[in-house]
Amino acid sequence: MPSEAGPGKRIVMVAAVAENGVIGADGDIPWRIPEDFAHFKRITLGHTLVMGRATYDSIGRPLPGRTTVVLTRDPDWHADGVLVAHDLDSALALAEDLPGDIVIAGGSHLYAQAMARAHEQVLTEVHQSPEGDTYYPEFDRAEWVEASRTAHEGYDIVRWRRVDADADADADADG
Repeated sequence: MPSEAGPGKRIVMVAAVAENGVIGADGDIPWRIPEDFAHFKRITLGHTLVMGRATYDSIGRPLPGRTTVVLTRDPDWHADGVLVAHDLDSALALAEDLPGDIVIAGGSHLYAQAMARAHEQVLTEVHQSPEGDTYYPEFDRAEWVEASRTAHEGYDIVRWRRVDADADADADADG
């Protein structure tokens, strides 16, 4: 199945996911891995973060060195230092003119909506199975290739690329 990402910037989904698919519990992350926070900062600096309002609220502020677009259905919601969009298409269109790649940073509904458009996933696979109420969406592994895996104590960082993303890049280079 061809990617629905289409022309434009790369869309990269970044998440920390437990073995049971959990990414959150009661509006928080159910583990503390300081090295993963540093990894998140390293790979997102200079890029545009697109996140849902609940994810933004859990962080509580725009993250330095990144442009933030918050997706919300509430037409009156606003926060200092962030841009607001009311649906995924609007958020992606807004991010097209902003710095760097488009990085989808959560939550679960946004990951599910963006999955068909993503070119890459950078997942911290946490070797735990905590209780939780928020899950990363299932994805068809046949549509993705594991491009790299770096093992750490208690977690792996895995970079997945869409199978046809390489063909898209080749077409762009030929273009």
